[in-house]
Amino acid sequence: MKTIRGKRAVVTGAATGIGRAITLELARQGAELLLIDIDAEQLEQTADDARAAGAVVIAARCDLSDMGQLEQVIDELRRRWGSVDILINNAGILYYGATEAMSGQQWDRLLAINLLAPIRLIRELLPAMLEKPEAHILNVCSMYGLFARRRSAAYNTSKYALVGLSESLRAEYNAQGLGVTALCPGFVRTDLFSAGQTDHPGGVCRQPPSWLCTSPERVAKIAIKAIRRNRGLVLVTPLARMLWYVKRAAPSLMTYLGNALRRRGDSTAEPQADNQPQRRTAA
Repeated sequence: MKTIRGKRAVVTGAATGIGRAITLELARQGAELLLIDIDAEQLEQTADDARAAGAVVIAARCDLSDMGQLEQVIDELRRRWGSVDILINNAGILYYGATEAMSGQQWDRLLAINLLAPIRLIRELLPAMLEKPEAHILNVCSMYGLFARRRSAAYNTSKYALVGLSESLRAEYNAQGLGVTALCPGFVRTDLFSAGQTDHPGGVCRQPPSWLCTSPERVAKIAIKAIRRNRGLVLVTPLARMLWYVKRAAPSLMTYLGNALRRRGDSTAEPQADNQPQRRTAA
């Protein structure tokens, strides 16, 4: 993609964190924006900030676990724009805890937001995107879509599938000019942990150490660069890259490290999901 200016972009989970940072970076570079999030108040603040940067913005409050609401947003998008140039599937939620303790409702909601909503958006928008001279899909995945972590089966499942979907679309359509990126940031300073569900006492997921985290703004800049350069897989933090290389070169070492952390009580090793959640405050 030679230029962002004048392109029409959809961003899910746009109210805060990585979604907000990508939104503002796209706004600064001249994109028109359709922003989706469940948190109407924070979403409108992000929309106002993007407008202040010169962007034309549509803000759509939507619970992505509700396919009826998502269909209404898609219909509104088609009515106003017809098609889009950039699709950013960023919204996601976290559950950390024993897999056997997860309810069916928790499984369904997590998979609906993390996986089924991106699939629905891609399926509905793909035909028109293929007609564009330049178009790009960026799926904000996770380093836990490249290697697994205990007590995170639902989250790992959704992110492995999103990485696989990205790779499949890239293999099928890259020669036709459609760019596809799987962005796996690593630990990022967002509210995913505080908004996530857990079976831990107190119901709060422990935060990763700050020194292991990067900022949403840095992730956003790298995401836009990945769109411009049509990069397939992007890992942001040194930790994410190191663990990915270890998994590829020595899978048994990853198992050993996981067991060692478990014996230490997971004191600093919660499943640190790294993409911006769709907040639960108005679910």
